[in-house]
Amino acid sequence: MDDIDDYSEKIHEQSNEHAHHILEEGKEKWVLFVALSTALIAVLAAITGLLAGMHADDAMLSQIRSSDQWAYYQAKGIKSEILTSSNKILTSLGKQPVAEDAAKVQDNKKEQAEIKKKAEEFQNESDMHVAKHSVFAHGVTLFQIAIAIGAISIIIKRKSLWLVSIGFAVIGIFFLVQGIWF
Repeated sequence: MDDIDDYSEKIHEQSNEHAHHILEEGKEKWVLFVALSTALIAVLAAITGLLAGMHADDAMLSQIRSSDQWAYYQAKGIKSEILTSSNKILTSLGKQPVAEDAAKVQDNKKEQAEIKKKAEEFQNESDMHVAKHSVFAHGVTLFQIAIAIGAISIIIKRKSLWLVSIGFAVIGIFFLVQGIWF
């Protein structure tokens, strides 16, 4: 992985050196705009990446809370089954079942309904965060593509590629805005 990062850094350094050289010559002013737009796109990519990470974390926390609630729900069900089974055994032995146990079983059933509702709410919250994460992740990807194409446009001296880069950035902005207002 370090090899990829080193290679990526070398390409970035070479494209920056090339852009600086072209600007010094004063031949192609559009390269300055590529550099400025790429810097802006990088800032947008960083913000979008931060938001994507935040929603991934929140999705995981909500999923954990949902799982905790489902475990609590199951524990209440097991307790109810134990009480019910105990009373059945007492009845089969000809003894009087414990009246308090039947009331406790009913209370557990009511609590289970509330616990189930909380578990489903946490699950829905997790699903919402996963959806937002996905939208932001698409935005980050498009910003990264825009940055790469911008660098390539300088290296091969094609202004049209820079415009393609801007197009990808605009689509990335669409995903960023959609993620914020979604």
